[in-house]
Amino acid sequence: MPPRGRSHLWLGLVLGLVCASLGSADPADNTQDALNVLLIIVDDLRPSLGCYGDKLIRSPNIDQLASHSFVFQNAFVQQAVCAPSRVSFLTGRRPDTTRLYDFNSYWRVHAGNFSTIPQYFKENGYVTMSVGKVFHPGISSNHSDDSPYSWSVPPYHPSSEQYENTKTCEGPDGELHANLLCPVDVTHVPEGTLPDKQSTEQAVRLLEMMRTSASPFFLAVGYHKPHIPFRYPKEFQRLYPLENITLAPDPQVPAGLPPVAYNPWMDIRQREDVQALNLSVPYGPIPVDFQRKIRQSYFASVSYLDTQVGQLLSVLDDLQLANSTIVAFTSDHGWALGEHGEWAKYSNFDITTRVPLMFYVPGRTAPLPEAGEKLFPYINPFDSISELMEPGRQVLDLVELVSLFPTLAGLAGLQVPPRCPIPSFHVQLCREGQSLLKHFRVHDSEEDLPPNAHF
Repeated sequence: MPPRGRSHLWLGLVLGLVCASLGSADPADNTQDALNVLLIIVDDLRPSLGCYGDKLIRSPNIDQLASHSFVFQNAFVQQAVCAPSRVSFLTGRRPDTTRLYDFNSYWRVHAGNFSTIPQYFKENGYVTMSVGKVFHPGISSNHSDDSPYSWSVPPYHPSSEQYENTKTCEGPDGELHANLLCPVDVTHVPEGTLPDKQSTEQAVRLLEMMRTSASPFFLAVGYHKPHIPFRYPKEFQRLYPLENITLAPDPQVPAGLPPVAYNPWMDIRQREDVQALNLSVPYGPIPVDFQRKIRQSYFASVSYLDTQVGQLLSVLDDLQLANSTIVAFTSDHGWALGEHGEWAKYSNFDITTRVPLMFYVPGRTAPLPEAGEKLFPYINPFDSISELMEPGRQVLDLVELVSLFPTLAGLAGLQVPPRCPIPSFHVQLCREGQSLLKHFRVHDSEEDLPPNAHF
């Protein structure tokens, strides 16, 4: 993690490594006309977005991306836990194959030396870069974000990440606390910034650096919010007055629910403001007024996230990269906001396993932008928005995130990895998910469309 104030030094190192990686590329590789890839991964984002029909949420920039994309309305993760989900969709293997259901093992050591999406692109002539939370940090990615296998340059983590769970939340008593609800004045927090702001700034620098590169890039950007704690610029609360916040439509723990199917949301119980409520374990309940505040802060965090996505995509436009870059947007899992009496992930309810999934493909999901035209102009969520933007093409089929690997490979023009045999622990490159290329009128060698396929 490059310390704040030394980003130029870090970028110099990155530039040197990129040049070295280009110099060592196979000269037979023909990547001159290859599409770049921008993969945006969000932490704990359920489909609470305007483009998924939520009329309360202000997410104009993500909605704008959706208007130029194919939007999968029923996409599900393999497991509603950060590390297992990310390792699963980044390798294209299910948790039963990666042998990771928690945070405590590295698949290359405990399961098999499985290739990842960025590794596959790197081996095919791409410069691969990671910003923010892409792999889950720690043991599950070998304390290195799977470097050097997956990345051409060292992954970047924002320096202000270290303050996420510290006492930076001002309480009613005027003191600083480690709270669940943590709207902040950004000028008053350590370093005067927040992790997702730093990630956007770093991603922009990398896009500017790669603009003139002869080699295509694969840039993965992982945003932290709306993961707890809900630490976001306090002005976003104004978008969601408490009187407009409704409660979950199904707030009761289902009768007869087996204990194994319920999670007692210990993550939020550790926060000081939640501890002060003196809730009973395991079922609570949380007072109604505090439920509204949790939902308010989650929605505010989503709108804050939306501004970061909007700024990133606007720069993609400004650098004239929108006509040569695939943009994929998804989340590692959802999060329950009182549904079924839950305030967490860690369950198999739809609210925690269903995620947004959309793909923008230049010239395929939307016409190529004309000279001077902007597909992704930044939209301020505080501005009056007359009407919601309609998603591009909505796909209602049930899909899963293990399909991300073969789909991105095929959309970029790479050979789609073969299906995995059973078992496949000994196979380095294969995929357990079905390719979604049929939705884009792209044929792959194993899953050609029937002759009468139509839209």
